[in-house]
Amino acid sequence: MGYSFAAGDVAFLRSVAGRAALEVASTLALSPASMIADIGELRGTYAPFDAAIIETVTCRRKARTKFRHAEDLLLTDDAVQQATAWPVAQARAWEIIRRYPDSVVHDVTCSVGAELMELSLRLGVTGVIGSDIDPVRVAMAAHNATTVELSAPTVLLRADALTPTSTADVILADPARRTGSGRVFRPDQLTPPLFELITVYAGRPLIVKCAPGLDHQNLRDKFGFDGEVQVTSLDGGVRETCLWSGPHARPLRRATVLRTHERKVSSYEITDDTDDDVPAAEPGEWIVDPDGAIVRAGLVRNYAHRHSLWQLDPQIAYLTGDSVPEAGRGFKIIEQTTVSDKALRKALHALDCGTLEILVRGLDVDPDALRKRLKPKGTRPLSLVLTRIGRKGVAFICEPGVRGGQLAA
Repeated sequence: MGYSFAAGDVAFLRSVAGRAALEVASTLALSPASMIADIGELRGTYAPFDAAIIETVTCRRKARTKFRHAEDLLLTDDAVQQATAWPVAQARAWEIIRRYPDSVVHDVTCSVGAELMELSLRLGVTGVIGSDIDPVRVAMAAHNATTVELSAPTVLLRADALTPTSTADVILADPARRTGSGRVFRPDQLTPPLFELITVYAGRPLIVKCAPGLDHQNLRDKFGFDGEVQVTSLDGGVRETCLWSGPHARPLRRATVLRTHERKVSSYEITDDTDDDVPAAEPGEWIVDPDGAIVRAGLVRNYAHRHSLWQLDPQIAYLTGDSVPEAGRGFKIIEQTTVSDKALRKALHALDCGTLEILVRGLDVDPDALRKRLKPKGTRPLSLVLTRIGRKGVAFICEPGVRGGQLAA
């Protein structure tokens, strides 16, 4: 738990004196070794706001990869942890514009304004409303919105997400996944609860950001969710599962793969309304590990069919083929062997293996423990892919992994 901001803290931080204090604090290390001295320096001049100043600068440093203009924002630790990274928020904003052109969008859990800023920047959005039940976060969002040159009129207010307060064309929500006792995982433990959100805004276009581990199949089977499930990854890490419901939403699964390079975002998408007929056969030249969003969305076979890959085993997410397509990581096979320590140690030694990356699917193997047992001492970096074909464990010794082709800009 980070520092608990009060309204007076935010008012000070937004003032001329507060901005000057933040500039001073930003020059300090604020490291464990220097913290006592740094606190003393700030407290002597800026008490009783020294803790708020330190927390703000610390949060800004944590937020550099998530927010553009992080050095100018007002943030809380919880807000930084849950905030949508800007490339994901940007991609969602463009998607909203494509689906609902010239619309007013209401972010009913706007927090400090991560999604709000991306929406407000976009031509094609008629207006943006941000609301949150926490007045401190609303005040922070109001400040943060001034750090960007807005293209759409933006209104901020304090409101409960479960009490509709606008007739906006599109509703956006990001229920809190943390409480005072830590992270929560069940949909009914979110704040506000997922099913209450869906019920309150039934019949309206609703977009709800959820944790990447959400069991979306259970959501359909047990609770009758009939909208679209979108799983999104960014630079190789699965970031979220997003639910799109309301008019025109189809019962579709979609994987969105985003990558960044020099602040530019490229993307790849695949859906379950494409062919998934692929064979299982002997390995080709490469083992292909699809992006995590594709795996989480259950679209491995659809991805394989699109790129002329095939499966090693119908139940395992590793694919194989003669090239490495976009949205996948490939491992060029050098040698196939059994999974016994003895066979692996002998083969790796013969290949002069040094640094060893180990990937496992379908077998109960601890990669770190196995690496210690294998004791590679050579000079050549290699990758080891362990899986099963049928009931038999197999190992593929490979060249180090490489990313597939360039994603679309």
